Amino acid sequence: MAKRYLDPKADLTFKKVFGEHPDLVISLLNALLPLKKNEEIESVEYLTPEMVPDNPLRKFSIVDVRCRDQRGRQFIVEMQMVWSPEFMQRVMFNSAKAYVRQLDRNEDYNLLEPVYSLNLVNDVFLGDVKEYYHYYRMVHEKHTEKVIDGLHLVFVELPKFTPHTMNEKKMQVLWLRYLTEIDGYMETIPQELLDNPEINKAMGIVEESAYTPEQLLGYDKFWDIIRTESTLYESGVRQGLEKGLEKGREEGREEGREEGREEGRAEGRTETVLAIARKMKSKGSSVADIQELTGLSEEEIREL
Repeated sequence: MAKRYLDPKADLTFKKVFGEHPDLVISLLNALLPLKKNEEIESVEYLTPEMVPDNPLRKFSIVDVRCRDQRGRQFIVEMQMVWSPEFMQRVMFNSAKAYVRQLDRNEDYNLLEPVYSLNLVNDVFLGDVKEYYHYYRMVHEKHTEKVIDGLHLVFVELPKFTPHTMNEKKMQVLWLRYLTEIDGYMETIPQELLDNPEINKAMGIVEESAYTPEQLLGYDKFWDIIRTESTLYESGVRQGLEKGLEKGREEGREEGREEGREEGRAEGRTETVLAIARKMKSKGSSVADIQELTGLSEEEIREL
């Protein structure tokens, strides 16, 4: 019987691979972060996830792993399943929060260590840029060699990755192939992936037979919610743009377009919540579970 491998981008599998195996998250970080030869990560300790998004839905579309290495540097690894405009600001906020939390009031600023945020995005958000790898840091506008060290933000647009046309580091290619080619339906794994010990180990962790029926049910539920959120979010954005353009034409002001965009985004988010609540209700989920996920009141849920 052929083996089936689950998609490593899902909440269940991503946390299993990178949140329970230090050697694998070290390999991923060394492959994808802009670290110099003498800056490689040698060991890590996991940190308790603190940065849970306020929006209940985002606990599904954002998967994160946090750790600290032997030098005290902190690393935040996130898998962003559904892109949204506020994501980059949230990444910057969370990275800055991790940076300042290193010190108590009486400690020396010289003790601060850099924070690296690696964000794997299962979407395209810079359509006018052909590169899939984006590295942000604080640099002098004119003299770009002048850098203020502290925050390092990396975004990887997974759909843009094409290994046949790139010249990245070998492990960078292998990890990105692992994240993009293993889609939950693959039964035959390319030999070049299996030949690498770290990728081979990561493949074993996402083998379907390693999970209980309850875990597999949760895995399928994850993808169901992601598809619903993605579809309705895009619908809300389109509605917002249409309303904004129409209002802008009527009033002749940029404010009209922006207001329409915001109204549409809000409507899209509301429809996303209601659609997920209806689906959960139709599948027999309890009112308490639906409340926890969507933030709706008991009365709102009963009226669906």
